[in-house]
Amino acid sequence: MKAMVLHEIGTPLVLEQRPPPAAGPGEIRVAVEACAVCRTDLHVVDGDLPHPRLPLIPSHEIVGRIEALGFGVSSLEPGQRVGIPWLGHTCGHCSYCLAGQENLCDEPLFTGYTRDGGFASLAVADAAYAFSLPEDGDPVAQAPLLCAGLIGWRSLVAAGPGERIGIYGFGAAAHIITQVCAWEGRRVHAFTRPGDVAAQEFARSLGAVWAGGSDEMPPESLDAAIIFAPAGELVPLALRAVRKGGRVVCGGIHMSDIPQFPYRLLWEERRIVSVANLTRQDAVDFLAIAPEAGVMTRTVGCAIQRWAAFILWHWGSGEALGYRHAKVGHDVDNLASGRGLSLLRWQSLGVEAATDQGLVAHHRHLAQRPPAVVHRFLPAAPTPLLDHLEMLVPLGGRRLGRVARHCS
Repeated sequence: MKAMVLHEIGTPLVLEQRPPPAAGPGEIRVAVEACAVCRTDLHVVDGDLPHPRLPLIPSHEIVGRIEALGFGVSSLEPGQRVGIPWLGHTCGHCSYCLAGQENLCDEPLFTGYTRDGGFASLAVADAAYAFSLPEDGDPVAQAPLLCAGLIGWRSLVAAGPGERIGIYGFGAAAHIITQVCAWEGRRVHAFTRPGDVAAQEFARSLGAVWAGGSDEMPPESLDAAIIFAPAGELVPLALRAVRKGGRVVCGGIHMSDIPQFPYRLLWEERRIVSVANLTRQDAVDFLAIAPEAGVMTRTVGCAIQRWAAFILWHWGSGEALGYRHAKVGHDVDNLASGRGLSLLRWQSLGVEAATDQGLVAHHRHLAQRPPAVVHRFLPAAPTPLLDHLEMLVPLGGRRLGRVARHCS
């Protein structure tokens, strides 16, 4: 099978040919149809999350069809489409598991972190932690639901039933959960980087009643705020925006340090809570609600050999394209000169780019650019930018144009 493998923290993934993995007792082997790139994957590769299994096949937003059943698996069938999320296994006997808090298990396994994930043509998973998906759905569109959707849903539940919801960091999770909130009749206030007009317009197009910079106050006090961006400085800002008794939910697995702030921001029974991982019930609940709410994901894709070309970081902040609007120029020359780059830093992983159906792979002028800046896929001018996207790795020779989604 093909697999993108991490051998050492902070190093490029390596494309390898491996023998097909066996499905052990209670496990399934899945032929991967699509696998989304999550910000957590970047935290794993960068070493922000300690002690990953190495060598490791990253990623945990996997959609595929069951190819083989391990001994004792009777709840699933060969050929069935399933989704495989971050939570890959729990012990079932610690105090948290016994209390129905398996997301806090003392001995968990996490897909793409402590067990191999989905950047491969085949993946093995615990059958009890795989979820049936609609057979007629687009696997590329389904993949972001398995983490961006699930952690967004858990964060929304933690925020409580309030009507006025603030969302800080408008990317993959936010663009899904905003649609759910609109369907539920809630009022979403979206906070982006100051001046990011495109991100704000995108939020309003999905149902947000207000959108502005994170340095602004919303037009009404919020019942709760959810922070998806990994920026600790947003916590005091969110506390200022919520009403008395309101909640601030930190929805990420990693966040920069929260700065000191005056107690008066927390006073009057405001609360700060975090969200950790997910439970299988979260998946059951959200995957049932998503189609009812008409959730549509925005995605862009590439073949597994070119996956590395989609991994990028904000200058100094580590943000991925799937979670931040990429303000690039409308033409390749702007990209080459750097004039169109407001936020991109590229990690060159030695892969070959290609051109296909409206996506342009840039090869020119690389010798004159810093080593960290390499080829980039972007829309052909002057089509709308592919912004706020969940990056995907469709396998099996799919064409790039097949999975591109414009956010217009």
